[in-house]
Amino acid sequence: MAASRMVVVALCALTLAACTPSVNGELLVSAASSLTDAFADVETAFEAANPEVDVVMNFGSSSSLREQIIEGAPVDVFASANTSNMDQVVEAGEADGGEIFVTNLLQIAVPVGNPAGIVGLEDFANEELLIGLCAEAVPCGDFGRQALENAGVTPAIDTNEPDVRALLTKIEAGELDAGITYVTDVLSSDGAVEGVEIPGEFNVVAEYPIAALVNAPNPDAAGAFVEFVLSDEGQSILASYGFSSP
Repeated sequence: MAASRMVVVALCALTLAACTPSVNGELLVSAASSLTDAFADVETAFEAANPEVDVVMNFGSSSSLREQIIEGAPVDVFASANTSNMDQVVEAGEADGGEIFVTNLLQIAVPVGNPAGIVGLEDFANEELLIGLCAEAVPCGDFGRQALENAGVTPAIDTNEPDVRALLTKIEAGELDAGITYVTDVLSSDGAVEGVEIPGEFNVVAEYPIAALVNAPNPDAAGAFVEFVLSDEGQSILASYGFSSP
């Protein structure tokens, strides 16, 4: 963990300890894959302030996590990478609503050195290149296709990955020439991939909602965790990973 992030987490834990009511037990959090690194630090800070709580993270595509919740999986908190999956959880009676806690932008990810010379979204129409997107119905897949449509590009897709982390892994390994991920994923790769900017007129703002679930096994801890994510302390951690406040 970078030194600056360790300081943020430590300060968050100290501040939160003074104002968070005592909670305990296991806390089950289902969160979008693009939150993996940031929520690892959120978990550390929250547990430091609440030593009797054991946070168990379940990361995956928001659509897969949504289905798990609707099918009855025990989950306390759901953090989605888009609003539509949260809306379906609400419609199923599993949450009263979701609150937007961060936003994110898309970025083209390429292997180190950009060997294919990717310059923009127009390259995604080149059938000679190896191009990857997240699968349809997965937030990063829907957003990526929306950005390409905004740019008038029909992509020549070679692979549809189940979530953004799977896509990033293939780009890091040089198995793909380019893919569309989030700005935060390129940043969190610590130089394992490089980013190519998507112009603002084509880019898509991803809004991330979070909610404590109606049937949460640990409702007190769930409420405290959501409160922390929405707090200045939680927002500081998320900002250190490139997320923006709504």
